[in-house]
Amino acid sequence: MSNGVEVTRNGHVLEVKMNKPKVNAIDIPMSQALGAAFAELRDDPELRVGILTAEGDKLFSAGWDLKALNSGEMQLDNWWETADYGDGGFAGLTENWNLNKPVIAALNGLVIGGGFEVALGCDLLIAADHVEFGLPEMPLGIVPDAGALQRLPRRIPYNIAMEMFLLGRRMKADEAAHYGLVNKVVPKENLMEAAREWAASIAWSAPLAMQSVKEVQRAIECAPLEQAFDKMRTDPMPTYRKMLKSSDAAEGVAAFVEKREPNFKGA
Repeated sequence: MSNGVEVTRNGHVLEVKMNKPKVNAIDIPMSQALGAAFAELRDDPELRVGILTAEGDKLFSAGWDLKALNSGEMQLDNWWETADYGDGGFAGLTENWNLNKPVIAALNGLVIGGGFEVALGCDLLIAADHVEFGLPEMPLGIVPDAGALQRLPRRIPYNIAMEMFLLGRRMKADEAAHYGLVNKVVPKENLMEAAREWAASIAWSAPLAMQSVKEVQRAIECAPLEQAFDKMRTDPMPTYRKMLKSSDAAEGVAAFVEKREPNFKGA
């Protein structure tokens, strides 16, 4: 795939790599290419999990392509309406409300601005030990409104998020792990090995059960506990409903009772 995005299939896993020198700045064509990649993950029943990473070990992504913005190729005012950023919103993940298959972010370098917002759109974050996170929008006269303002205060303490927003300070990988922003920190040479190990473990699971986790979590997020139970039982959640009646559910129980490995088929 062109426009700075490389896509590789490895069994049930789709690996998506950003490779647009020098900083993986995301313009409209690159955003559309990322959207197409994650649409492939969503729509292909043979694919069960995705990995998003970038080339090299210096920078994951600097986010929005400010040169394209400055030249007029991209607009700031109501940017979400004035251009087609592709399936799933900016970079294919920030507003992808129907992708129930998990995406692992393998963060290989600086995670900055819109690149940080893309990482926040992933489900599991593995960071190389030299990674830093930052939101440098304030000195530019703009705000990180493609996911950081919405998601970051839900992931880390509010006052720490405000420190990153207002002061623009960077957060190192170990501090991000302390707050639970990333799941795991590994030496940079072990990054893809760790991501692929997790992807293989997820891909082994019953697909409908694994996809139900994302569908349900998205539906009940921030709901009071009693309401969350009610929403699970009454709201339309097609993947969850299908899972409850699936042959995979019966197979999983039978395999446990019979003390054998289950054979999940995604149905």
